[in-house]
Parts: sequence; C-alpha cells; structure tokens
Amino acid sequence: MFKTVLFPIDASREAREAAKVVEDIVKTYNSRLVLLSVVENPPTEHGEATAEVMTSAEAVEKLLEGAKQAFAQQGIQAEVMEREGMPSFTICDVADELEANLIVMGSSGMGLTEEGVSESVTTRVINLSPCPVLIVP
Repeated sequence: MFKTVLFPIDASREAREAAKVVEDIVKTYNSRLVLLSVVENPPTEHGEATAEVMTSAEAVEKLLEGAKQAFAQQGIQAEVMEREGMPSFTICDVADELEANLIVMGSSGMGLTEEGVSESVTTRVINLSPCPVLIVP
C-alpha cells in the first residue's frame, strides 16, 4: 500500500514525534523510506537559531545523518535527500519524482511563513501534494 514513504524532516519537536509514526508505517508495510530535508532558499524569517539550522547545508546534512542512524537502530534502512528551495514546493516535487505513496510530517515544524500558521509548510504541502499526506500532531 505504501511502497515509498517520504518523510521531510527539520529540527523541530514535531518532526521527532512524527518519526515514531513513520517507523510503524515503514515496518508494517515494508516500505522504502526516504528522508528529505530542504535547505531554505531564500531563508524565511522565523528566529535566528531556526533559520540558521535550515539554511546551513552542513547542519541539514548532520540532521539527515542523525535521522538515518536513528532509523537504522530500529532496523530500518533509509535513503537521504538534501534539496535546496522553498520547503513546501520542494517536498511536493520530490514526492512526485519518487512516485511516493505517502508523505508523513509533523503538524507544524519550523516552517511557519510570514502569513503564520494558515500558510505553514504543512498546510501548503497538504494543498499541493501529489499523494496522501499524513499529519502527525
């Protein structure tokens, strides 16, 4: 059912919580897991520490490697992808490229836009996604 699961991650608590759900889905359906993190370009304004984390390629690479190792400890082999761009559009583009069957993401992460929660990365992904999106609170 869920042959390929795309899990976009950032350094938020919500992404860490969603990882537990991703683990269950991937194990249940024996899915291919692809971890994606997007280096924001241009960076958005949502706090110095947050902006620094998601606009630094080195920090994103470290985040992806840590997530890959965490899944490996649970017996799950994950592929990692790092892309540059606007997170919501990039996530949907990658889902389309991979022919993903499911995107799993936290209900809100670090990606609030200037318009606020109503235009969060999660909301935009829901509206643009080429496949089902599972939102983890």
